[in-house]
Amino acid sequence: MRRRVLALAAAAAVAAAGMIVAAASTASAAAACAVVYTPNSWSNGFTADVKVTNYGAAVSSWTVSWAFAGDQKVTSAWNATVSQSGSAVTATNVAWNGSLASGATTSFGFQGTFSGANVTPAAFTFNGVSCGPDVTPTTTPPTTAPTTPTTPPTSTPPQNCVPTAICDGFESQTGTTPAGNWAVTYPDCSGAGTAAIDKSVAHSGTTSLRVNGAEGYCNHVFVRSTQILGTTTNVWYVRYWVRHTTALPAAHVAAVAMTDANDGGKDLRFGGQNGALQFNRASDDATLPEQSPAGVALSAPLPVNTWNCVEFKVDGTNGTIQTWLNGTSVPGLLEDGVATHDIDSQWLNRTWRPKLTDLKLGWESYGSGADTLWYDDVVVSAMRNGC
Repeated sequence: MRRRVLALAAAAAVAAAGMIVAAASTASAAAACAVVYTPNSWSNGFTADVKVTNYGAAVSSWTVSWAFAGDQKVTSAWNATVSQSGSAVTATNVAWNGSLASGATTSFGFQGTFSGANVTPAAFTFNGVSCGPDVTPTTTPPTTAPTTPTTPPTSTPPQNCVPTAICDGFESQTGTTPAGNWAVTYPDCSGAGTAAIDKSVAHSGTTSLRVNGAEGYCNHVFVRSTQILGTTTNVWYVRYWVRHTTALPAAHVAAVAMTDANDGGKDLRFGGQNGALQFNRASDDATLPEQSPAGVALSAPLPVNTWNCVEFKVDGTNGTIQTWLNGTSVPGLLEDGVATHDIDSQWLNRTWRPKLTDLKLGWESYGSGADTLWYDDVVVSAMRNGC
């Protein structure tokens, strides 16, 4: 990826690696902005994370616009409403992230397709004010030499923690072994799997939880919290960011497990099978979606080597589940209480009203499948938290 830093002040510019940053200098626009665009590409697809900082007056809504240089097409988005006409793309805020104080940062992302080269956009606007490198000041240039501009500082992306949530980005962890509300556990038996606090990789801040997941049944390893589910008693909205290195295998794996006190203390598991995300109920091995080709096609893979926002809602009052990947609801991971072939008919073979008592993040393989995962910005609340 090609990333550039640009700061403009009274017609002076400085370039440096790391981000695209620009301050507006037109006479009619007092606002200034910074945009950091980070794509992650594979064969003919990509995701992009876009961080926007408002350095002008506070705003109650925002629009970020740019143009693609190639044939990139946006297919889905999260934390913003993104539309495209030809090469021109416009992203507008959603309800909860429209207000930006001076110096505040928000972020959104999208997924797309391309052929040829996935070229990083060269210019952005924020509420109509240019943030790209091709800004020509319309005010009269000063007669004295301008001072060297200072590149605006970057800020840690917010975890978007709603007031009623319990949030943990692992920033309070001081050692390499998870401590405090988190403890390493090895369900059933221990093996080659390990878990540790990582200060070199993070979604926000400087810290994440790293899990080296080995394949084979006895390599189960999780990091468990009995505290983080305490914000609610019968409806749980769980949100976490995860990055991993290896595509989900054909064999069954679990990355999240939650003890269900109403199901004999067995786990509600979230992981994957047949290359796509799935829920699995340990008490009867029911899956969501069903593992038919049509059911698997209604789920989604978990993109590798990029941060993904995973959200799911488990409702203990009616036994329903809804799941979002990077802000988009996944149809194969929706159990709405009405049996639908290839999705939740198997799940609804019996009445299920969960009572979840802990949250475990890690890796559990039931055959082939090793992976390295990083977890960050974990949130549990009684309402949807968002990404």
